[in-house]
Amino acid sequence: MKFNILLMSLSAILFASSCGPKAFVKGQYDDPQRENLMNDQWSETDMQVAVKSMVTSMLGHDAIANAKKPPIVMVTNLQNKTSEHIDTQSVMDMIRVELTNSGRVNFVDKEAREDISNEYGYQNSGMVSEETKKGPGGQIGADFIVNGRLDSIVQEVGKEKTVYYKLTLNLTNLKTGIIAWTNHKEIRKAYRKKSVGL
Repeated sequence: MKFNILLMSLSAILFASSCGPKAFVKGQYDDPQRENLMNDQWSETDMQVAVKSMVTSMLGHDAIANAKKPPIVMVTNLQNKTSEHIDTQSVMDMIRVELTNSGRVNFVDKEAREDISNEYGYQNSGMVSEETKKGPGGQIGADFIVNGRLDSIVQEVGKEKTVYYKLTLNLTNLKTGIIAWTNHKEIRKAYRKKSVGL
């Protein structure tokens, strides 16, 4: 009798543990350029596809393609109008990196302004030699700012689901306030619910 109870208890424990959440205990490096459609949310593949398209379009516009010298650009913010928590700073960082690596655009760093100001204060405190210290008044102003928004539409009917993203960017002339370039990239993904069996 005791043996049967013990056997039933062990069976229940094994069954419960097999139905519980699984821990990811073994991994391997993967190619970040490989398509990722593991779930129906914004992924690194979506970001890579959207950024590549937008950067190619921006670099082909007259404001950059026919500039006599590389324009000075500043990245501001990307509004997230989706229902997901998306790191929009990461999207804008990738855009800045790709544009910088093209060699046709130079950037000023909005995020570093406070650090630069603090460093000016330190360098003018008497701790730094006169020959090497820097101070306010020598920075270069931006010619353009890049900003935009990310939108999404989710539709679900029965077992079918589609997720649509639209990344829109603007390149605005700081002197005139005129949008010199704007474009959008659309991404649409289709999913089907998997039947769950025993």
